[in-house]
Amino acid sequence: GFNQLNNVTEGLYRLGKDSKITPGLATKTTVSKDGLTYTFTLRKDAKWSNGDKVTAKDFVYSWQRTVNPKTGSQYAYLFSGIKNADAIMEGKKSVSELGVKADGDYKLVVTLDKKIPYFKLLMGFPLFFPQNQKVVEKYGSKYGTASKYFVYDGPFKQEGWTGSNLSWKLVKNDDYWDKKAVKLDKITYQVVKDSNTGYNLYQSGKLDGALLSAEQTKQLKGQKNYTVFHESTTFYLQYNQTKEEFKNANIRKAISLAINRKDYLKVLGGENTAATSVTPVGLTKVNGKDFQSIVSDKTDMTYNKAKAKELFNKGLQELGKDKLEFAILTDDTDGAKKSVEALQSQLKEAFGDKVTVNTQTVPFKTRLSRSTSGDFDVVLSAWGADFADPISFLDLFTSNNEQNNGKWSNAEYDKLIAASKNASSASDRWSDLEKAEKILLQDQGVTPLYYRNQAWMVNDKVKGIIYNTAGANLNFKDTYIAK
Repeated sequence: GFNQLNNVTEGLYRLGKDSKITPGLATKTTVSKDGLTYTFTLRKDAKWSNGDKVTAKDFVYSWQRTVNPKTGSQYAYLFSGIKNADAIMEGKKSVSELGVKADGDYKLVVTLDKKIPYFKLLMGFPLFFPQNQKVVEKYGSKYGTASKYFVYDGPFKQEGWTGSNLSWKLVKNDDYWDKKAVKLDKITYQVVKDSNTGYNLYQSGKLDGALLSAEQTKQLKGQKNYTVFHESTTFYLQYNQTKEEFKNANIRKAISLAINRKDYLKVLGGENTAATSVTPVGLTKVNGKDFQSIVSDKTDMTYNKAKAKELFNKGLQELGKDKLEFAILTDDTDGAKKSVEALQSQLKEAFGDKVTVNTQTVPFKTRLSRSTSGDFDVVLSAWGADFADPISFLDLFTSNNEQNNGKWSNAEYDKLIAASKNASSASDRWSDLEKAEKILLQDQGVTPLYYRNQAWMVNDKVKGIIYNTAGANLNFKDTYIAK
């Protein structure tokens, strides 16, 4: 979804190479001395695809709509730090009090409660893009559910998506302010149920890019046009900590130590790498060092059967039980089934008769709704960073975050995350985030399994794709086909 929005809509900035901010609708940005007020001057030649001008009011409307509790946006928490956003989301203040104002049509003034070090990165994320009030109100509950119920201000317009069909197009948007820079006339998307079909279409020249299955990855690795896209995405287990057995830290730690991630990834296949942290490799650097390498916790996430057994027995004793039975909830895709079966057999191998692990495979949407409502024992979850900063992951595990489905709660962790948002220096902030992640890992509040990397075959004539590991990954504005 965000990848589509990133190419058919545009905000103040676009995300360029290496998550660097490039100009979008903002021609000039001024920041007050105290770092709390941003004034954006908007270009006057930007239009929506229905002919309306894009104005500062479209940003005000969009942001107020997202933070409004009635909208029910699961991403609204990213507005935290913008003046009054938290109080509005809690229903304590009116949306009109959000720190965003239009000063005429082409000046947008944003006021923050506190400095947000990654604020400009957020402005390149589609959540913060403008929305056309007239169009939203015209389509009501249908808004955004199909190509025709939307309006576009980006390099492309989406055509032919009905909400459930398997093929649609992005076509060049002639109303886009910078249409001269857009080289492609159209991009065709084809959803294939089977990766062999995708590869065959690629081989016959009908597709320029095809996602590979684990099996194909094994066969095609090293061949011409074989491309690995590294993602800032971590797969992890969430434990339902409203249940006594998963409130028990020894049980959680035992499960983590019983998983041989190398063997597990062999079963999964593909290009994924074993996780020793929640924050993935390559997300961001601190003083030239990858943040992941600073927080990496091999102690709690390296296979150790003897230690796993010891902690499991200790946990059972604390619970007054002699065995444990639980189910792991996951999607009904082949990869997810393989994944959960591998975990099932490793836990059985480690704990023998003391454990019975059942599997529950359900459609993706069902897994999400059951995760949100807490209808699970253990669930295989995944998260991709919305922007290139560890807080994009670490925010999730604060006590009241919408995405904290397992309800792990740690007062010290919450305190450190809050402190990181008020830190007076960058080094204090990094120190807070580092300590917080170490608490999360040592307690195994969640159990990270692997970082996802995806293998594709990509036609080498396709040039100029901007790929970022975090946020909306793909930017096709400058993409072209070499002759």
